[in-house]
Amino acid sequence: MPETIEDRQVQQMPFSWRYETGDGSVVTAEGLPRERFPTQADAESWIGESWRELLDGGVDQVSLLEGERVVYGPMSLHPAE
Repeated sequence: MPETIEDRQVQQMPFSWRYETGDGSVVTAEGLPRERFPTQADAESWIGESWRELLDGGVDQVSLLEGERVVYGPMSLHPAE
């Protein structure tokens, strides 16, 4: 099967965040951003700017993915007490 433009974009932007509830269930609510990033640093910068919006959208924690591989996580979005 020939490679599509979407396939190439995913390969060029392999990093993404998986949104989760506190028990580790994946959050797939509409309206949550589905961003992809070319580098880990770009992904980490974005989460630093967007975590409040995600928390307000029902996300408790996130895991950073490179493709399907978990780089790290879960990482709580709740402020430390």
